[in-house]
This record gives sequence, structure tokens and C-alpha cells, in this order.
Amino acid sequence: MKIKYNTISSNLLVEKEVTILIKRIDLNHRYISGNKLYKLKYNITEAKKKGYKKILTFGGAYSNHIVATAYLGKKEGFNTIGIIRGEKNLPLNASLQNAYDNEMNLKYINRRDYRLKDTDSFINKLKCEFGNFYLIPEGGTNFLGVKGASEILSNDNNYNYVCCPVGTGGTIAGIINSSNINQIILGFSALKNTIDVKRNIKLYTKKQNWKLFSRYSCGGYAKISKELIKFINEFNINYGIPLD
Repeated sequence: MKIKYNTISSNLLVEKEVTILIKRIDLNHRYISGNKLYKLKYNITEAKKKGYKKILTFGGAYSNHIVATAYLGKKEGFNTIGIIRGEKNLPLNASLQNAYDNEMNLKYINRRDYRLKDTDSFINKLKCEFGNFYLIPEGGTNFLGVKGASEILSNDNNYNYVCCPVGTGGTIAGIINSSNINQIILGFSALKNTIDVKRNIKLYTKKQNWKLFSRYSCGGYAKISKELIKFINEFNINYGIPLD
């Protein structure tokens, strides 16, 4: 897969002799763009190998992971189930409508129950309701997801710093694993509370050449502020790159 790069230029960067490149993995597919294709591909292969007919996963109401799993699952012949954090609101937002259009069975649960999503008892309840399924954790973060994410940095090992947004921690863990000894990996968390994220990262990588920042979370997943909207619009105008 050939990935496009965009160079970010400004007088300040020229003055400081800094080069910034953005790897446009957001352009690799309409529905399974960015890190999602990397994190899902080995999971889909494993589900096929083990003969599963259903895939179940978790996500919020605006989850790109839910959209990607619904699309790729349907394409590969799976029935998909999405456990959605929060109440159902109609009309569906664009993300959930897309998942629904790709025949994902959407089940909404309250936030208290959602926090139990990694427990055996909760998974067993879901199996009683939906039958046997291949489980992909929230965000696609498991060992196979991290394995796929490690390919994001493939052949890019000439950079001093590699920066990426962080949700559940799987993508940055994969990038850390494929980084070289002289690189520093910088992660910018979508959540202010990073205890679980750091635990996830340490579960999937033993390297220590990384830092995680939480002060730019802007309130969490899908939250916005005037300052953030202003930055997104100005960045798009200046560089022609839409930000999420």
C-alpha cells in the first residue's frame, strides 16, 4: 500500500530547522481509514481461521472503530455486533447510521455496564444473548491489533520523533514496537485520565522510548471547543488537511 505524505511548512519550522511530515493513512480507505485497517486485518484473518461467523466489538457513539468493523465485517462475510456506550438517540449520527447500513447489530448499554466490558461475566452474558462470536476489544486493541499497528511505521525509521493520537493505546504500542532505538514516540491522549491507557501500552510493549500527553484532550472523545474548531479550520485552510 503506497501512502501519501504531506509536508508542513512554516517560517517557524524553517527558522528552527525542523521538518514535519504527516503520513496520510487517513486516505487509505473511505470507511476503514487510518489505523483501523491495520488493527483489524489480523483479527479478521484470525476470526476466519477459527471459523467464526460473528464478530462483536465495543465503541462509543462516534467510534471510527465501529464504522470500520461494520464495513469490513460485512465485506468479509461476518455478522457484526456493536456494543455502543450510551443511550440510543434518533436520528442516528453519521457513524452509527453507517454501521447500521452495513448491517451491524447495534446494542446500547449504559456507561456503568460499559465499564464491565472486559470482564468474563459480562462477556458470558453477551454470549448468552448473541451466541458464539469472535471478540475484538474496544478500538481493536489486542495483540493482533498491535501487530497490525506496528506496520504503520514500516520503512519510516529515519525520523527523530513520531507523534500520534492515542485512544485505547494499541496503535501507539505498535508504533513503539517498530521504532528504532534512537526514536522517541510521542502520544497525545484523547482522554485526560490515562491510567488505563498507560497500562495498555505497557502490556503490549516493553520499550520505554515513549511519552504520553493528556493536557490536549479537549474534554475527551468527540468533544469540541471553540479553540479546537478554530485550530481545525485554520489547519485545513493553511495545509489542506482535514483533522478529526
